[in-house]
Amino acid sequence: MKTIQVLVVDDSAFMRKLIVDFLQEEPSIEVIGTARNGIEAIEKVNKLRPDVITMDIEMPKMNGLDALAIINKQTPTPIIMLSSTTKIGAENTIIAMQNGAIDFVTKPSGPISLDLIKVKEELIQKVKHASQVNMDKVCRPLVQTKLNKKPVESILVPNHHNSWNQSRKKLICIGSSTGGPRALQEVITNLPESIKAPILIVQHMPAGFTKSLANRLNSMSDITVKEAEDGDILEDGVAYIAPGNAHIQLNKHGSKVSISLDHSPPIKGHRPSVDFMFQSVSKLSEYDKIAVILTGMGSDGSKGLIELKNNGNVKAIAESENSCIVFGMPKSAIATNLVDEIKDLEQISNTIMKYML
Repeated sequence: MKTIQVLVVDDSAFMRKLIVDFLQEEPSIEVIGTARNGIEAIEKVNKLRPDVITMDIEMPKMNGLDALAIINKQTPTPIIMLSSTTKIGAENTIIAMQNGAIDFVTKPSGPISLDLIKVKEELIQKVKHASQVNMDKVCRPLVQTKLNKKPVESILVPNHHNSWNQSRKKLICIGSSTGGPRALQEVITNLPESIKAPILIVQHMPAGFTKSLANRLNSMSDITVKEAEDGDILEDGVAYIAPGNAHIQLNKHGSKVSISLDHSPPIKGHRPSVDFMFQSVSKLSEYDKIAVILTGMGSDGSKGLIELKNNGNVKAIAESENSCIVFGMPKSAIATNLVDEIKDLEQISNTIMKYML
């Protein structure tokens, strides 16, 4: 079995050694080189052609963001960013994810993390997952569908459930994981400000990063995007992103619905969980729902989708294998036989709007 060949990029000799030692303990991984900055990284990628790169963000001479852009243009390679949890670190991580990084791992205690062993297993698993990614999908340019209103073809799956009621209130709920920040950028930035529905989003991401994701999407979108807060009242045209480390729970107050943040245990290893959000949404009988499952590892969302479909009018949209960075979550949703439409990423915002009209 071929080993996964990895290039480790970090300006700290100590961090390079730690990362190399951790990865080399895994029999399926071979570290074939190291680099101290983005310039060296580009040279080593051209020479060694690794399967995966681990890339520090903050480096001298050329930082990880600039190196990411050049590598993905010249020699597309799966890249996992190593980032700090500072505000600027979180912001740069989100930019990296939207610009083609596959995933990221947070350094537990800053640029020189003596306790990096805390994320050893996470790093190894993410390297393995990254090695399976098709970079043609990652490097495909995002589409501005607001400027492209041509009809699109869809894969239709028979709908075994209730008829759709255009006059009832609507609620959109979206789940995503690996590859999600880029996918969310494609979907959210193409929704109109006038959309007559609130939007709930669960993106698997640790605490400290979801606020940066919300702020960046808000700056690029016609709708309002914010990190969900305890007590938020759902409003049309506002997208609420579940904070890292908290589930989204919905509560009715007469004609209004509010968000409460729930810190009960992770589900399938995830908090926030798409299943948790879908199950909470399923209790709102006065709404018709549009459920969207985007790229992601695993099966989060499929159990919740069953509950949604069993409790009212729901249209379910799954991202197609053709555009997914990782086809795990959409594939699991499709396997329930409850998905109404399977769409390429660039078609999903138009599909959502089809059910809003």
